[in-house]
Amino acid sequence: MGKTKTKNQKKARVAASRVAEETYSTVPHTFVFHRGQIGKNVAQLVADMRRVMEPFTARSLKVRKNNVLKDFVAVAGPLGITHFSIFTKTENTINMRLARLPKGPTLYFRVAKYTLSKDVVSSLKRHRMHEQQFSHHPLLVLNNFGIEGMHIKLMATMFQNMFPSINVHKLNLNSIKRCVLLNYDPVSQEVEFRHYSLKVVPVGMSRGVKKLMQEKFPNMSKLEDISELLMKGVNLSESEAEQDGDHNITELPQVYSGRGNMASQQSAVRLTEIGPRMTLQLVKISEGMGEGKVLYHSFISKTEEELQEMLKRKEARLKEKEERKRKQEQNIALKKDKRDQNKQKSLEGIKRKRQQEGQVSDDEVEDPGKPEDQAPAEESEDEAEYYRQAVGEEPDEDMFPGTKRKRGPGKSTNPFKKRKLSPGKGPPHDKKSFKSSDRGNKDCRKRFGDRKPLEGRNRFRKSEGGKKFGQKGGKGNRFAGQKKGDTGKKFGGQKTFKRRAVMKRQKGAGGKKDFKHKKGKS
Repeated sequence: MGKTKTKNQKKARVAASRVAEETYSTVPHTFVFHRGQIGKNVAQLVADMRRVMEPFTARSLKVRKNNVLKDFVAVAGPLGITHFSIFTKTENTINMRLARLPKGPTLYFRVAKYTLSKDVVSSLKRHRMHEQQFSHHPLLVLNNFGIEGMHIKLMATMFQNMFPSINVHKLNLNSIKRCVLLNYDPVSQEVEFRHYSLKVVPVGMSRGVKKLMQEKFPNMSKLEDISELLMKGVNLSESEAEQDGDHNITELPQVYSGRGNMASQQSAVRLTEIGPRMTLQLVKISEGMGEGKVLYHSFISKTEEELQEMLKRKEARLKEKEERKRKQEQNIALKKDKRDQNKQKSLEGIKRKRQQEGQVSDDEVEDPGKPEDQAPAEESEDEAEYYRQAVGEEPDEDMFPGTKRKRGPGKSTNPFKKRKLSPGKGPPHDKKSFKSSDRGNKDCRKRFGDRKPLEGRNRFRKSEGGKKFGQKGGKGNRFAGQKKGDTGKKFGGQKTFKRRAVMKRQKGAGGKKDFKHKKGKS
């Protein structure tokens, strides 16, 4: 069973979490995303830049096609985001924008060259990159940014504010695992971006001792004594011991992680590039989030008169915009008042109409206590009776609404119209006539035209109606006046099929009787 935490441990943990929250809220945070259509390589470059800005960035930020810049600005405030790094791609170039929230400025860079992290790491024989390096922010190093010029100072300030500041007196050296180098070239006016992994190794000892200090122990199977390894450095290649000099040797003020890195001892700081690489060229600087006036442009230069004229035009556009907005608000208010007036008028009209309908209905409503044989109903019934005697048909329901339509004793209450039958045909048979037991009595014979009930095989004989097609020259005979062999002449005089003739010969005289017998049984 594990030990329980004491009160002091709990207090220390609470205090540490509070300090971490305060520190986290004071450091800058960055969104790295793209806008528009980009290819796979630029998407990978965006992912590599998110890796550089860790841990104070959104690694899994999802960007949709319908997202606009205002969406990111709205989300950035609650999350404490201070900077945007936006990548875009055109047909000719790749661009990167660095924006300071919420009021700018915005720096526009053109990415002249870039190399992805995977390409940089694959070109090295021994790369050094692990997850623990990205748990702390990188150390920013600026070179050649002390040149006079407003745009140079603004660039340096923007880059410095993107990374957390360092307090030299309280800094823990073990938290520095990476380094970001930005070098400005005043001749080409380009900024070189590099990302390195940092390693500290002790110096002032032989290669054999260094090998012993490393995690991988050397192979000493061919040595007689350990002194051979320490003094001569047998079986060690020159590539295993990197050449150090005054450019990277320093005295450590603290104990650094690694074997042999003690305080007040000299150690060498080694950098291993882990990518990505970028060559940036400043295009312009503008106020705000890309909507303000242009503070600097590297390709277009304007005089003071032109700048003043641009400012006047911009002020005029702003005034026109305010005037249009004011007119739109007035029009919206007028439309709203008019709509309210029309609504009020319509409500008053509906109320007045309902009052009128209520007055009329009170006068015309019939008393449910009156007897049924009142005068208006008798008059309408007399009119309906007169119509039946004069016309000989039942009146329509809408003609005399006060009367009920009379129905015969045998008529059903079905509201649909009765189907008219052609002369000579009887009424349709009810289901009862087929289900009743007296199907052969006289009433049933009368209904079916005085035909006798058929029994046995005779009930399937041909009816009289089928003789229409057997009379030669008759009105219903389709093939009247034609011989048996003439029917094929319509279709090119083709003869009958041989199969039919063979069947006739096979049947013979007795075949017809068998066929009739089978037909009767079916």
